[in-house]
Amino acid sequence: MTFKEIIHMRVAILNPSFGDDFVRVARWSAKSRGRVQRHPEYLLIAAQILIDQGHDVTFIEAAAQNFTPEQSYDIVSAFKPNLLVIHATTPSIYNDIEQAKVIKERTKCKVAFVGQHVTAEPDNTFEIAKGVVDYVLKAEYDYQLRDLAAGIEPMKIGGMVWFDGQKVVHNSPGPTVNVAELPFPAWQLIKPEWYPDGGKKFPFLTLITGRGCNNACTFCRDPQLMYGFKLRNRSAMQVVDEMEYGLKVHPQIREIMFETDTFAADNEHVKTVCEEIIRRGINKKISWSCNMRVNTDLDMLPLMRESGCRMLMTGFEFGYDDGLAAVRKGGVNVEMAREYAIRANQLGFTIHGCFMIGAPGETRTTAQKTLDFAKSLPLDTIQITGVAAYPGTALYKWAKQNNYLLANDWRDWLTSQKEQRTLLNYPQLSNKDIDFYIDKGLKEFYLRPKQMWQMLISIRSVGDLLRKLHGFGAFVEYFWAKLKMKFTPANNLN
Repeated sequence: MTFKEIIHMRVAILNPSFGDDFVRVARWSAKSRGRVQRHPEYLLIAAQILIDQGHDVTFIEAAAQNFTPEQSYDIVSAFKPNLLVIHATTPSIYNDIEQAKVIKERTKCKVAFVGQHVTAEPDNTFEIAKGVVDYVLKAEYDYQLRDLAAGIEPMKIGGMVWFDGQKVVHNSPGPTVNVAELPFPAWQLIKPEWYPDGGKKFPFLTLITGRGCNNACTFCRDPQLMYGFKLRNRSAMQVVDEMEYGLKVHPQIREIMFETDTFAADNEHVKTVCEEIIRRGINKKISWSCNMRVNTDLDMLPLMRESGCRMLMTGFEFGYDDGLAAVRKGGVNVEMAREYAIRANQLGFTIHGCFMIGAPGETRTTAQKTLDFAKSLPLDTIQITGVAAYPGTALYKWAKQNNYLLANDWRDWLTSQKEQRTLLNYPQLSNKDIDFYIDKGLKEFYLRPKQMWQMLISIRSVGDLLRKLHGFGAFVEYFWAKLKMKFTPANNLN
């Protein structure tokens, strides 16, 4: 029987497990240093599209619930899907294929893979899958999945790569998704309590206000692989409608996180969203937080604060201008970042700073500049990571061409503990040097008496206490894992 003959498709969407606390949909696919978990909002939007089309859909959140593969096999097999959809990542690709293989053997379903990795490496995915994967839905997969489930012939679905039984076929690109047409995520299929995060009020939901990005940072996968270099915002009414929808489905949530990379890029959009939040009184019910760039118009910050914005997750990245330029972090500089942080702090925002070590040209001196810069700013919390070069990005291509990338296999992206492995290795700064400065920076920032006191006096509720305890536990667990990894020979990648 072909898909075209099936009136109501049975679709299982699996976010597979890959060891405990593996995060699939974050910027880096790994166990996060903060031991957080991310909502799979894009998968849930696709799920709701299928539900609206009348298909039977089940969503298995194996990653956030730390299921064993056997648990996933049993759940999916009992559902008896016609189609299995899996979000695959670079370090977990072999695991993802193995789980798909077992389910396919049990249920005889077709298998579609989605995500950044398979978008960048469709041919390699089919090569190592050896017949397990039938379809790769590249980039924005919403319409591709809708059409596939509707029985449209594979050769007619734009953007899809598929195996016709003999060869891999690359279709022409599909249409750009109109974000105004997309439904709200199928939040009824998950529980917010599955997603811990020491930086956000718990429980919380995430919300995508738009897709695409007007910037071209060399390391960032989503604009380069998934959603393009043009920001496409939903209307302010839709954004606030979705906030109310999230509260209706999960009235226990205490915060909404706008996960859009560049929410504040469009002043008029920010203004109308904030005004609509205030008009409906949502700011009196819950807080919201968002991702920010330091070149945000500072005049927008008071209105954001008034409308209930609590935390600004900000990509400072580096503490020196050459590092920002090296990754094409356009339109920003260190002094701009300092002015932004001071103003946001004055207005009472909680500021989470995101920093990286390992830009092209990085040295020990410049790495220390970033650490010193982070400590000089009025920040509440920070994260520091090694710059990760993922397939399909400009940084990956540059690193491969110059022999700066240590990886020989997709498995190399993680340690045996599923932690992010630093793979960039320069003549003047080794991968071990990068790791040293990451750990040095985290300890220097958080173990300062002033910082510990600030974090202590910022506790205003039981929820605040629980978040701080989660963050402290993550800090201790991360460094304990690092200590164990130090004595594991398999992790000595050079």
